[in-house]
Amino acid sequence: MSKLTDLPKRILIGRALRSDKLGETLLPKRIALPVFASDPLSSVAYAPGEVLLVLSIAGVSAYHFSPWIAVAVVVLMFTVVASYRQNVRAYPSGGGDYEVANTNLGPKAGLTVASALLVDYVLTVAVSISSGVENLGSAIPFVIEHKTFCAIGAIVLLTLMNLRGVKESGKLFAIPTYLFVAGVFLMILWGAFRGLILGDTMHAPTSDFEIKPEHEGLAGFALVFLLLRAFSSGCAALTGVEAISNGVPAFRKPKSRNAATTLALMGLLAVTMFCGIIGLALATDVKMAENPAVDLIRDGVPVGAGFIQDPVIAQVAEAVFGHGSFLFMVLAAATALVLFLAANTAYNGFPLLGSILAQDRYLPRQLHTRGDRLAFSNGIVLLAGAAILLVWIYGADSTHLIQLYIVGVFVSFTLSQTGMVRHWNRLLADERDRARRRHMVRSRAINAFGAFFCGVVLVIVLATKFTHGAWVALLGMVIFYGTMTAIRKHYDRVADEIAADETPADESVRPSRVHAIVLVSKLHRPTLRALAYAQLVRADQLEALSISVDPDETKALREDWERRAINVPLKILDSPYREVTRPVIEYVKGLRRQSPRDVISVYIPEYVVGHWYEHLLHNQSALRLKGRLLFTPGVMVTSVPYQLQSSEAAKKRARKRADWSAPGSVRRGPVERGHKEPNRKS
Repeated sequence: MSKLTDLPKRILIGRALRSDKLGETLLPKRIALPVFASDPLSSVAYAPGEVLLVLSIAGVSAYHFSPWIAVAVVVLMFTVVASYRQNVRAYPSGGGDYEVANTNLGPKAGLTVASALLVDYVLTVAVSISSGVENLGSAIPFVIEHKTFCAIGAIVLLTLMNLRGVKESGKLFAIPTYLFVAGVFLMILWGAFRGLILGDTMHAPTSDFEIKPEHEGLAGFALVFLLLRAFSSGCAALTGVEAISNGVPAFRKPKSRNAATTLALMGLLAVTMFCGIIGLALATDVKMAENPAVDLIRDGVPVGAGFIQDPVIAQVAEAVFGHGSFLFMVLAAATALVLFLAANTAYNGFPLLGSILAQDRYLPRQLHTRGDRLAFSNGIVLLAGAAILLVWIYGADSTHLIQLYIVGVFVSFTLSQTGMVRHWNRLLADERDRARRRHMVRSRAINAFGAFFCGVVLVIVLATKFTHGAWVALLGMVIFYGTMTAIRKHYDRVADEIAADETPADESVRPSRVHAIVLVSKLHRPTLRALAYAQLVRADQLEALSISVDPDETKALREDWERRAINVPLKILDSPYREVTRPVIEYVKGLRRQSPRDVISVYIPEYVVGHWYEHLLHNQSALRLKGRLLFTPGVMVTSVPYQLQSSEAAKKRARKRADWSAPGSVRRGPVERGHKEPNRKS
């Protein structure tokens, strides 16, 4: 079976890597940028559109507020980047927001941050993949017609790429990410040149459309609420910033400096592209609507359900480069690719965080171990499964999925920056060097402003997005929090139960006697081997036990036992309901009640077969019996294997495969045994 599954596994994810090769998987800055920052970089493909979608509720006249919203997003981005540069220098171990909150604010705050980040990582995959499918659908209609299927396929493909390892997947992701960044900058520069220097008038495909506002003439509190909601949607551009602080261990040395540099570069690129696309969208007169079939008006008539609303970046690219032009197609493909790969931010953050949480006993220990390619394979698969479920439920609709977004990000941002303020306060209490104190005070001021600003944004997000789907993200956080708390309590309870006492306990006291039982169904070679082994162990009392289900078979067993004169007493228990497991369990429990300090040792003969399908035909009763005996105190279970011929044949096949050499792997042919080199003359 292992060989049957090993071949496709090696084809999909490659050969296994030794543990000492872990250092070779560390990332230089040029690879770390697309690996960890592809999410915030790619969010400029949908964040501007989300701003315009919300503003369209008040009609086209509200679009003139979009530059001010962009400025607010830029200020927030630089604040968060500056704050996280302090994080990666202070906590380079890779715990990120979770470690900062857990260390400085306590376990409950740390678990809250971890819950928020886990939910956010799942949403990052779902939103990025869904948005990528929609962008690709602007050029390929088949994709948008089957977007749920295509989104799930993209998640599966991305999962396989990440299972091959961080560095190898990073190399695959670098080219599309850099191509996307170059394409967006070229679009911004060429659009600015055409508009400002050449004086060309560029028109988006929806420039001649009108928007039917849901609420006309908004003013006062209603307008403020709308602008705050648009701002919270634009904050999608900040998702993924925390992934770099979680992934510091994956950087090459000096880890903290390289991570801080990557953060600064990511922030600069993201805000430049975000502002450029917002500016070009206004210049080309892009129109967006939350319900385009009804709210977009063309020639006085709604466009109808058949109209497909392209993303803002696709409309701007068409206006700048021309529909169907080479550069338009390249940017559309690069945008779709980088949105697919933006999910890679979560594929690196979720497994790393899951490993740390598993080490702290908040998640199953399997998430802490690395797979064949030195990636946290179990975490990668868990993330993919959760994202596929979300994509299926929401039909790969990025507009609906993005309403669930942002909440977890700003919960972690706020608590992390608050924790950093506590961190600097603790260090300042003991620091006497003036230069170092000045540096700490400056860092504390940055983190304090970041905590305040992120806290304000969190309140805005909760107020404006709660009824639009944010409650689902909060529910997910509560579920994660409760699950991790329960897992930690379980591990703590088990640790307390199995801890060795300083004084001798019942488990360390030698049993008064050992009562051995050999289970017998028929008198054959496996039974004789089990009897011989049990006699070799020299228990204080040894007996054979058989369950009578068929009177004729029981009679034949007793006659054969007496004929062979086996010197082990045979006890036969009647089973009127033809059960095997229950009578054995009751008999063993009865012995325990009679002599509580005795240990019962049960020997079970088992066949060893060579084919997977043969396992279905043998040892099922033994398997059920062992499962029940495991829950019986004071009982030791020993399997006595008997190898059938098929197991020997399987062993020979395995040995033959191990000795086989691929064509060309041995250039000079096999070396004959006993061959000696001729003596050389001196």
